[in-house]
Amino acid sequence: MTNEKDKLVRDQPLDMPSEQGPLAPFHGAQPPSPQWFSDAVATPYETHFVECEGAQIHYQTWGDRTKPGLLRVHGNGAHSHWWDFVAPYLTEDYFVVAMTFSGMGDSGWRDTYTMETFAREQLAVCEHAGLFSHAEKPIIVAHSFGGFVTILTGAEYGDRFTGIVIVDSPVNPPDRPRTGPPKAIRGNRVYPTLEKALSRFRLAPLQPCENLYILDYIARWSLRKAPMPEGTGDGWAWKFDPSIWQRFSVSRAPQDLLKETRCRIALFKGDKSILWDTDVGDYMRDLLNRQVPFIEIPEAHHHIMLDQPLAFVAALRTLLQEWRYSTSDRMVAPGPR
Repeated sequence: MTNEKDKLVRDQPLDMPSEQGPLAPFHGAQPPSPQWFSDAVATPYETHFVECEGAQIHYQTWGDRTKPGLLRVHGNGAHSHWWDFVAPYLTEDYFVVAMTFSGMGDSGWRDTYTMETFAREQLAVCEHAGLFSHAEKPIIVAHSFGGFVTILTGAEYGDRFTGIVIVDSPVNPPDRPRTGPPKAIRGNRVYPTLEKALSRFRLAPLQPCENLYILDYIARWSLRKAPMPEGTGDGWAWKFDPSIWQRFSVSRAPQDLLKETRCRIALFKGDKSILWDTDVGDYMRDLLNRQVPFIEIPEAHHHIMLDQPLAFVAALRTLLQEWRYSTSDRMVAPGPR
């Protein structure tokens, strides 16, 4: 028999550098990027840290603090810089914040990790950034593993948010658990050169991505200087805690949490994402009484913001505008089990 903890762990997709698969198609020389991307990543932002239960949590902010808050949340093994080229396109209407979970990116590491702690990190960032001080409650947009954390946040703290947007985080029926992150991850290897480290970056789950300039950008932000084990100087290592999943625990299944969401919710998926069985979208909408937007981004795999960034921005802008000028009649009620 599978317990609820095991079911949630298997439901979590991966988003971290992997030692598997072919070499990435870049080796240190930065690929050319379109003007929109260059302009976006050149947009000024502020960097902040907030302490949450003994760990320093890193986050970035763009735009005018007097506007309503929009919190961007990354996937497993990723970091806030995954949103650098998306966030500036949302600042006309929102004060945009992108956070980094503990054990990942530039945030501090912990002795143990829990889904509940990750949810409280979201609250700590919102509080520290002033998102709860605005007359309009903030919105969370979360990808992959971050979506599962945000489903918990919506169930436990949804009254503090206008809504949550879950991006390619499929919640499977209880009889069809998904394999999640491995307990052992070879993330502590130190590479002798930046070029060698960059050549080992790839997405997980493995997928094609034509936008090499985006892969190169996030790969560079995913690395840190680290001493070589032979004591021959510094090399490069991934920033995430390689033993995070050996020290991770959860307490509730996402199926139950999704039904208990206490704010508006929308679902996004890439129409080529390999993480979705054909009926999972219907299952999730049934849990939510079929009163939520379910948006597929064409020609996008699991990492929607990498595959189709401008289409994703356009769809998200449209959704958020609709939310600002409408109300939700969705009532949380029992759904299928």
